[in-house]
Amino acid sequence: MSVNPADGAVLGAVFGSDAMRAILDERSALARMLAVEAALARAQARLGLIPAEAARAITDAADVDRLDMPALAAATRNMGFPTVGLVKQLSALAGAEAGRWTHYGATTQDILDTALVLQLRDALALFEADLARLLAALARLARTHRGTVMAGRTHAQQALPITFGFKAALWLDPLITMRERLAQLRPRVLRLQFGGAVGTLASLGADGPRVAAELARELDLALPAIPWHVARDGVAELGCWCGLLAGALAKPATDVMLLMQSEVGEASEPAAPGKGGSSTMPQKRNPIGCEYVIVQARGAQALVPQLLGAMVHEHERGAGAMQLEQLALGQVLLLAHGALATLIPIAEGLVVDAARMRRNLEDGGGLIMSEAVMMGLAPALGRGTAHEVVHHACEVALAEGIHLRAALGRDPRVSAILDAAGIARLTDPAGYLGAADAAIDAVLARL
Repeated sequence: MSVNPADGAVLGAVFGSDAMRAILDERSALARMLAVEAALARAQARLGLIPAEAARAITDAADVDRLDMPALAAATRNMGFPTVGLVKQLSALAGAEAGRWTHYGATTQDILDTALVLQLRDALALFEADLARLLAALARLARTHRGTVMAGRTHAQQALPITFGFKAALWLDPLITMRERLAQLRPRVLRLQFGGAVGTLASLGADGPRVAAELARELDLALPAIPWHVARDGVAELGCWCGLLAGALAKPATDVMLLMQSEVGEASEPAAPGKGGSSTMPQKRNPIGCEYVIVQARGAQALVPQLLGAMVHEHERGAGAMQLEQLALGQVLLLAHGALATLIPIAEGLVVDAARMRRNLEDGGGLIMSEAVMMGLAPALGRGTAHEVVHHACEVALAEGIHLRAALGRDPRVSAILDAAGIARLTDPAGYLGAADAAIDAVLARL
């Protein structure tokens, strides 16, 4: 086994996504830290607090490719955080005169948190773009199959008829809500962190608020009312959103996996050479994509409590909670996006077998229409008697292996009210879809 399969060259192909890994990897984090240090220097130069030449030299030196990584690792091992070693190297690269002005008035967590926010901005943009792609695919399924009748199932048993378009709309609706939640949390996450040692910016005196405002403008980030060194609700909210997204993604993956069962066969992942195959059973087409959506979703959800626990910091700077957050956040983001990225091609290429859906309905002998028949008979017989009549007809149909239509036709209480055409109408699944069409339209309108 490996420590984290999502980071491996082989298993990383099925866990997480290359796009999210590129945003969250260590090199990217160090590059963002350098970007924050350079932005701070430029902001302070514009305010006349440091020489403009120093800001230019610091900006030119802020190149991740120029870092001595072994030396930075050694410094981090000694200090516990990479900031001190990074600032030391940046100062040396900028030159003795300009180097005096690096990291001016900042503290380690200012740089770490603001660099994290820059990474999160890219991560949220990636989620937004891929979520839009998934929504479009599910909306196409809802539109295309609004008339494709199938069995609705409760407790894993056939219950009442629905359409596959209705099922797709059921998948789509919570994911539209996830897009809304993403937009709502964005301003609570994409905020500057700049407070100095305890959040008061005392090191910059009266200039502190001006520097913070200018730095926020430089980085195009929101300026919080107060530094959030020990207020991690924004990060925790993002983690919770990932957990909610994971659940909304695992739902359609679970349904498709069940619809792919040999005995059901109503829908399946798109075929590809060798996809979902078995090393010993040539006939197998396993729902491997759905499996990896589900497992990544569960993995992401399992890490959410860790982020919630990392909200508890002592006084103005916690001891250990920040590191706990670091262990969980990247994995939550990577696994949640991996689940999303895995589901997209399944939704875009889903194979729907409408004929098999209809055949499965017919193989049920019409029993799925028992409620429809009961409600159709109730005005004449009363609900209680109608329930009793239909229940008896269902028992006859099951005992003799005949269709519900035939069993109903034998009962004089039914034949006195309905002729064969009337019974056929009440037992037609396409005639008992209720407000399914209206629900599909309402969900699509939310797009």
